[in-house]
Order: sequence, then structure tokens, then C-alpha cells
Amino acid sequence: MLHLPEKPSSPALEREASFQLLFHGHPLPMWVVDAKSLEFLAVNETAVRKYGYSREDFLAMTMDQVAQPEDLPPREPEGESETPHDARASAAWRHIARDGSVLHVESTWHEISFDGREAVLVLSIDRTAQQRAEERNREQAKLLNLASDAIIVRDLDQRLLFWNQGAERLYGWTGDEAVGAKTLDLFVSERLQVMEAEVELLRKGVWSGQLTHRSKEGRPVIVNSRWTLVRNEAGGPQSVLVIDTDITETKKLESQFLRAQRLESIGTLASGIAHDLNNILSPILMAVSILRRNFANPEDEKMLNIIEGSAERGAGIVKQVLTFARGAEGERVLLQPKHLVSELSKIMAQTFPRNIDIQTNLPTDLWTVLGDATQLHQVLLNLCVNARDAMGADGGTLTVAAENLAIDPHFASMNPGAQLGWHVALRVSDTGSGMSTETMDKIFDPFFTTKEVGKGTGLGLATVIGIVKGHGGFLTVQSELGTGTTFSIFLPASRDAEVAKKEDEAAVADGNGELILVVDDEAPIREALVGTLAAHGYRAYTAEDGTDALALYFQRKGEISVVLTDLAMGQMDGIALVRALRKIDPAVRVIVSSGHFQKENMTILNGLGVKVLLEKPYTADKLLRAVRKVLEPTPTAK
Repeated sequence: MLHLPEKPSSPALEREASFQLLFHGHPLPMWVVDAKSLEFLAVNETAVRKYGYSREDFLAMTMDQVAQPEDLPPREPEGESETPHDARASAAWRHIARDGSVLHVESTWHEISFDGREAVLVLSIDRTAQQRAEERNREQAKLLNLASDAIIVRDLDQRLLFWNQGAERLYGWTGDEAVGAKTLDLFVSERLQVMEAEVELLRKGVWSGQLTHRSKEGRPVIVNSRWTLVRNEAGGPQSVLVIDTDITETKKLESQFLRAQRLESIGTLASGIAHDLNNILSPILMAVSILRRNFANPEDEKMLNIIEGSAERGAGIVKQVLTFARGAEGERVLLQPKHLVSELSKIMAQTFPRNIDIQTNLPTDLWTVLGDATQLHQVLLNLCVNARDAMGADGGTLTVAAENLAIDPHFASMNPGAQLGWHVALRVSDTGSGMSTETMDKIFDPFFTTKEVGKGTGLGLATVIGIVKGHGGFLTVQSELGTGTTFSIFLPASRDAEVAKKEDEAAVADGNGELILVVDDEAPIREALVGTLAAHGYRAYTAEDGTDALALYFQRKGEISVVLTDLAMGQMDGIALVRALRKIDPAVRVIVSSGHFQKENMTILNGLGVKVLLEKPYTADKLLRAVRKVLEPTPTAK
């Protein structure tokens, strides 16, 4: 117990008593440390309790046994009168308690004189809890940035306060670009729906639903959005936490599956209707034969012919409906598709307008298929007639191509109905008017047609898909308004064991770390390509358009082995990119891909020295063969 005299004998003793009272009674840890040796000269009770050392322990120690040595100020050289402690008057320190735990403290140093010695009074404020909270915040921020979802915080005026890396990946804007901007100005498309959601959020505190936003590039982004109202300490609304999950590709696949289900339902319905119609038409046709024998009057004969012709026409339509609904079941034999295409080419050359340029592209080693020649001929003829009509009076180019193809899981996952294994792909392409997305959703529906009244039954493509499915195959279509259309039919190939063995032995070798620059404005395609290339020994850089690709190639010219670019892109398309790359590096290796190659583009690319073209959709095997083809050195002419 500290005893103070009633009347201090001198001001010095009074100051000493006050110091002792403040020092030992202070609620924060305090020490007196020798300015030269850093020995503890005095320690208060709070430091003893906080650090676990006894007073005797402290007085036998130096400060560098408590503080981390790298945190200590430099010691004074002998003979120096000035100390560096004023420069470290307040700083962050790490102290070690007796049990080994580390305390993050904020210490202040004050020079004093203690028992005639130069000393320092040290006072420490424990910031361990604050430090841990800050570390937790940093860790949480890292975790938020690792999340694949877009995590966003905005205020009640729609102004963005937080924008994680998931939001950057989804929408394209960086955090610096987004924070401070308003959501309605940056990426929100459906303003009315957002305003209605805001009302419900303020009423219930939460809201969730599907929204269509836009990315930095202007493409639509469909998200599942969950909003949570964040309140302040007084309970009032303060901000909104938004979590957006990208479902754009999921919605596309869902649309494809719904269309497939709709076609299946229509097929079932059509089959039932066709069955009933056959039951109605059969008696009519049989009755006409009977009536013809009993009536010799020419007028009656004329009417019977009209009835018979109409009934037979109806029976033909019913047959088409049944083919669509069930797939046709004719005699199946081994067929060489090249022969079907050759025969079809002769027919088209004789009957199609002269302003339609008919081209074929058939490999010499095309595999055979097991099928009905008449039905497959009908499929190709229907597609070619549709292509002719789509090009109209101005004409254009109609291309029938074929190739051998191995359908792998990557390709099958992107095309509902696709089966794994060896296939023959038959493609019919035109340079016509193309189709909108709305039209493409309906083209396989029975009785849907875009032709004038009387010029189409609307059963052509319904019959086509029925025959293809009946042969165990599937069909895809790529089209855009003004750029033409490509129908691709995939039929299971019939190959004997020896052919399969040779094909397997001819598998493409994996890469050796070569760097591929992938250029495509569709993020899912870029991600799929990077994953495929990485799985087969390649590395990949990606660019969203030709401008980014050009800048990247300029920087990494010596590292990039191949540039794989899409043809149709914004800002700078594939052709413009190839031209620019040739100026930078005439020897650059380039692969160009597209869902539809027009004759003019193929001519331009050929003139630019592009030897390898990839037609979408393509399999991983075809991609790897294309890469290996451009990487292999060109044989030197002898």
C-alpha cells in the first residue's frame, strides 16, 4: 500500500508520490525502461496481470524479450545523447505474453529521468481484438472475391458501395468502375421490375427473383437475384446486399430441353391424330374404287377423281405426320452418304435457278451409315429446297458438306439429344435471309411455315427431324438474320472393328505446354475451350474481341503459338484481326471458327493464309486436330 505523507516535505516528493499513484493505478500496462539497455526498471500492476509475468520476472528482463525484436526502435550507439524514441512515439507493436500468445498493441514512448538514469515510459493499448477483426474482414473480403456469384452492396439510392470479383466476371465492370455508380445506369435493364422489387424489399426485408441485366459489352445476362435489406443500429434501412447467380446458359439449355419436350409432346399428339385420319381416309379411298365401277358417267368419274386425289393427298400428309411422330421404319441398309449427295446435286443443278451456286464438300474417306436411302434423300432434299427458298430471287450459295465426327461428352453436353460415339455429319448451308430466334423456336413444329399460303404444308422440317431421330441421329441449326442458315444432321456411323481400331490408333497427341490465344465474345465458349486445351497439355490466354486479342498478342508475341479466333465479333471481327496479326507477325498461326462460313469470307481467309477453319459446333477431338495441324511444320518442297 502506497503511503503519502500528509504534508509532502518537498515538491519533488510530491511529484514522486503522484507518479507512483498514476503509474501503479493506471488501467493500461505501463513500464519504465532503461533508454540504453532496454532493461525494465519498473512495471505496473496492470502489466503484471495482462502479461502473466511477475514483477520480479519483468525486472529481470529487457524490453526485447517482450516485444518482437523487429518492432523495436534501433538502439543508440555509445556516446549518442539523442534517442530515437520520439520518432516512435506511437506505433503498432507485437508483444508476447508469458503463455506465448501474441498481443497486438499500440505503444507510446516518452523520455523521462528515473532514479538519475535516462529512461523511457512505455504505455500500451491492446489492439488485438481490433486487429483480429480487421484480419477477419480481409479474409471475408477474399472469400467474397472467390465466390462465383456476383456479391454487391448498394445504398437505398441504388448507388454501389461494394462490387466483388464475381460481379466483375459476370458483368464486366471492374470494382473501380462500378463503385459509386448507380445500378440503374450501369447494368440494370428491367427498371420497372427492379422498382417493384424495391417496394417489396422495403416491406418484407428480402426479395428474390429472376432478372435480365446487361453486361459491359451489352449482352443480356439472366440472373437469379437475392436481395437482403441491411438495417442500422436504430433499425432503419441502411443498404441492400445483392447476390446474383448467372443462369444465362442454364436458361438457354432449359429452353432447348423445353423445345425438345414440346416436340415430343407434339409427336405423340400427331401420331394419334394421324392414326384417326388414316381410319377416316381409308374408307374414302376404298369407296371411290367401288363407286367407280358402278358409275360410268364422265361427270361422276371426274368427281370421283377429285375425291380420290384429295384423299391420296391427305394420306400423303398423314404419312409425313407419322414420319415426324414416330420416325420412319423402312428397310435399313449400309449407305454411302456421298452417293446421296451426288444424286441430289444433279437434281438441284437441273431444277434450281441458275443464280444459285451449288457446292459440295465431301471427304474421300467418308464413313457409311445404316439407313433408308429414300428417307435420307427426302431429308436432304427438304433442307435444300428450304435453302433455295430462303435465298429467294437474288440467289446465293448453297453448300452441302459432310465429315466424319466423334461426338465426345463436351459436344454432347452442349447439344440436347446428342449421343456419344462415331457419327457422319451432313450439313446444308445457305447464304439466305436467315432466321430470328423466335422463328427458330418454331421451325420444327408441325404445320408451322414462313412460306406463302399454298406454298408449304409446314411439315417439311417436322418430317426431317422425325426421320433423323428414327435413324438414331440428331439435328442442330445455326442461323442469324441476314447471314444465312446451316442445318447439321448427325447420323450414327457404321464402321467395322478394323476401321475403329485405326481411328483410335490415330488419336491426337497432347500438347507440350504451347500457348494458345483464344478469342471469342461468348464467355462459355472461352471457358470450354480453355478447359479442353488445358486438359490436353496446352496453355491458354483469352480475349473477348479482336481489339483485346491484338493488344495481348503484341505483348506476348514470342510466347503465343496459335491464335484461335471466332469470325463474328464486335469492334474487330476475325478477318480484321487476322489482317492486323499478319502485319505484326507474317508467320502467325491462325485457326478461324464460325457457325456459318460464307463463300466470300472463306475466300478472304484463304487469301490471308488461313488454312484451318473450324465449323461450330465442333468436338474436342476436332479442335485438337486443328491445333496440331497448324503447329506441325509445313513440309518443305524438294
